[in-house]
Amino acid sequence: MTDSALSFLKRLHPYDVLPDRAFHALWKEVMFRTYPAGAKIYDLGEDMDGLFIVESGQVTVRDENNNLISQLGRENSFGERGLMKGGTAVTSAYAQEDTRLICIPPGAFHKLRADHDAYRRFFDRSRETEKTDALSRFDLTRVQVATLMVPNPVTCAPTTTIQNAAKKMQDKRISCLCVVAQKKLIGILTVRDLSGKALAQGLPPNTPVSDIMTPDPRVLSPSAIGSDVLHMMMEYRLGHLPIVEAGKLVGIVTQTDLTRFQASNTAGFVSEAARAETVDDLATVTKRIPHLLVQLVAAGNRHDVVTRMITDIADVVTRRLLAMAVEKYGPPPARYVWLACGSQGRQEQTGVSDQDNCLILEDDLSETDLAYFEPFAQCVSDGLDACGYVYCPGDMMATNPRWRQPVSVWHDYFQHWIKSPSKEAQMLASVMFDLRPIGGDFSLFDGLQAETLKTASANSIFTAHMATNALTHGTPLGMLKGLATIRSGENRNTVDMKLSGVVPVVDLGRMYALQGELDPVNTRARLQAAIAGRVISESGGRDLLDAYDLVAQTRLEHQARLIKQGKAPDNFLPPTKLSAFERSHLRDAFVVIKTMQSALMQGRGVLG
Repeated sequence: MTDSALSFLKRLHPYDVLPDRAFHALWKEVMFRTYPAGAKIYDLGEDMDGLFIVESGQVTVRDENNNLISQLGRENSFGERGLMKGGTAVTSAYAQEDTRLICIPPGAFHKLRADHDAYRRFFDRSRETEKTDALSRFDLTRVQVATLMVPNPVTCAPTTTIQNAAKKMQDKRISCLCVVAQKKLIGILTVRDLSGKALAQGLPPNTPVSDIMTPDPRVLSPSAIGSDVLHMMMEYRLGHLPIVEAGKLVGIVTQTDLTRFQASNTAGFVSEAARAETVDDLATVTKRIPHLLVQLVAAGNRHDVVTRMITDIADVVTRRLLAMAVEKYGPPPARYVWLACGSQGRQEQTGVSDQDNCLILEDDLSETDLAYFEPFAQCVSDGLDACGYVYCPGDMMATNPRWRQPVSVWHDYFQHWIKSPSKEAQMLASVMFDLRPIGGDFSLFDGLQAETLKTASANSIFTAHMATNALTHGTPLGMLKGLATIRSGENRNTVDMKLSGVVPVVDLGRMYALQGELDPVNTRARLQAAIAGRVISESGGRDLLDAYDLVAQTRLEHQARLIKQGKAPDNFLPPTKLSAFERSHLRDAFVVIKTMQSALMQGRGVLG
């Protein structure tokens, strides 16, 4: 048995890349443990005996609330998190059946990590996160607005005279004042307003600032990122951007504040798109997106940063097309909001994106008013297609009358889907829960979104159907150690990193948002909110976040690799293009995703 165990460990990554001397030194220290079915291996808070490797049998790992977070079989290892956090167990482990384990003592484990890079990289999954944190201070794509903004900006009342406002700005050596009434931001006054409106027009000194301020200015929240500030300033030609949280003014960011940081190279794209005169001009901008993706990936940006920035460009392109449609057909006869769903709605666009969108209109419109929006929607969708955001194969677009309706109709849609969760209703609800307003009057959507989440989460039959629907996309795990690939067709011997990789986590994130009535639409933000809201356990959620990051990053790097080769990006990754190290980690990620799918199916994904 010792010889077979020696051969087993020698073939297992990362032990297969250890020098012979290091491996044989390790072998002298390993211990063997056997456990009958149901036996405890260790409990949360206990001192760890070492790193465990399953030679035979099955092991379950549970968090502090006894929620299942991993189900492990032959070749899987566990216990490294406890060893790297002071040697105290952060989970509990039990033998699900008669099990034989190889145990590597703590001293040997830490020595291997210290002496061998491949071994350290295999277990130190936080390395990239730490690197990201270290870089975040210097990159607008990584820094939050809360870090950039000047807190507690100087304010004035709307009745303040322009003379007193100018004196206050001079005394404080600032270029703007936030105009506040009843603790609510109602406007912004800048030096340009004083010179271009007050002085140029010869207004008397006692003119109230309300006469020349910019009312209802555009704002961002403290959780936005630096590139959001830059993009909004570029698109709307702003020099000052108030920061508002829960309706309260908490800070302001100016162009001067951005000079400390290196501007993202997506800013040029946003600026060009916002000023494009024709659809051809917009298409010239979007044709460069694949090259931008390569640059962003090569610069070491994380997948969610890259996709957020690429989606920002799509948002600006959409808003410019909406403006072009208004220029062509005249002012809209009623309020509307244009919404994106799918990857654009989730701010997760990559190098391969079609368009998914819809229109919500205000109620009580005449047939003439409704008719206006038909060519309007067609104009925008045609423009998106010309810019590379091809027509949705499923016709999920505002050009389809079904997805161009008044608020009351949309309300009935959602209520019907929730009360009668057919297959089609589940599919449509899944798409529509990812809606995000892009242009128009956002207030038309606010109440609808909140009401739908509340109604849906309270309907146990609907959530059960949605959970089942969320499990339709399986992970590409083979029976043995390898990855299961597509068996036939033009994509033979590849893994679909979208349908089998990213989509299962997108589905899980959507379910957690539904269960917890969570507002975020972005998948990563949903997972973080689900952890914070205790919809899922912290340990299970963190593992799922790590798994999602690895799968999504691998997919993005595959697309960048194809683009560099002069090929069109796709989602079909040949595992042979990965190293043994990368394949091993990717398989571990799929095991985590499958485990969380199983927990959802068994009702253990939610904390009671």
